[in-house]
Amino acid sequence: MNQQTFTLQPFPSGESLPDVKITGNINRHQNQLTITYQLTGDLEKIIIPPPADTPKRKHELWENTCFEFFLGVKNSQSYWEFNLSPARHWNIYHFDNYRQGMQQETAFSVLPLSVQNQSDSLVLTLNVDLNPIISENQPIEVAITTVIKQQNSHLTYWALTHKGVDADFHLRDSFMIEL
Repeated sequence: MNQQTFTLQPFPSGESLPDVKITGNINRHQNQLTITYQLTGDLEKIIIPPPADTPKRKHELWENTCFEFFLGVKNSQSYWEFNLSPARHWNIYHFDNYRQGMQQETAFSVLPLSVQNQSDSLVLTLNVDLNPIISENQPIEVAITTVIKQQNSHLTYWALTHKGVDADFHLRDSFMIEL
């Protein structure tokens, strides 16, 4: 098993940032990937969508509070973007190269998320079998990111690292975790 912990950093901007912290862990055992995000702090200033009765695949989840990760096979330009909403909606996109060839990944029809929302913390966990898209013997590189929507509708962008002049989660240099 290969487990790593993480702490996300906000993209530096002149805008005010919410008083929150985003931490978690990720591991890959055989070809099961488990990622847990923990959002703590002043959550009253964050828009957190309520859990949906029927979670489903939805587009443009990044326009609201959304936990994300980007996964690529080492030494390959193609990658996947996983979007995970606190409402338990989800989506996965495949890209052939940096922001090119975006297609909804159809290898998954369900992506079960566990969400625990309390007054001072939100924990989101995903456990997914990667076999439909990646073989077990392929090393992967991961970028972990989050979009936070504040009550004033301002979006802030959080990641392991910010390599560009703008907040850009797709930059392959930011796929820092190897599993």
